[in-house]
Amino acid sequence: MRLLRRTADRDLAHEALHDTFVAVWKHPRSFRRDGDLGAWLWGIAIRQLVSRLRKRAHPTPVPGLDLSTLSPTVRSAEDELLLAVEHGPVGDAMRALSPELRQVLQATVVDGLTTKEAAHLLGIPLGTVKSRARAAKARLREQLMSREAWS
Repeated sequence: MRLLRRTADRDLAHEALHDTFVAVWKHPRSFRRDGDLGAWLWGIAIRQLVSRLRKRAHPTPVPGLDLSTLSPTVRSAEDELLLAVEHGPVGDAMRALSPELRQVLQATVVDGLTTKEAAHLLGIPLGTVKSRARAAKARLREQLMSREAWS
């Protein structure tokens, strides 16, 4: 389950998944059919998880584990790609970013949230999300280009 990559607390991830299904059951027409169904579901799931994490005094971070240790099931192509990004040059470049830039990039690119959703999730203005996303992408590009030049 992808939510386990955001929290080490299995119960919390299962509760967020349950809340996701309840939200979809209650409001199925909120899917506008102009985007990817999986991205829509993931957006709901990550918001449910964040909502539950905010209610806790101390969120439990996910340790740097390989996905295969969390789930014995076959990984999807998306999970394979995320692992390759996380443990490859892009992941190294992302870890070199400041926490502010990294969290905006995580929310908008990796988690697939819109800038408006990311602003709400992170509790910062929409303009700040947009400027940080632009700065993060520029820094990633610079780092990856310089790595390529050294190769």
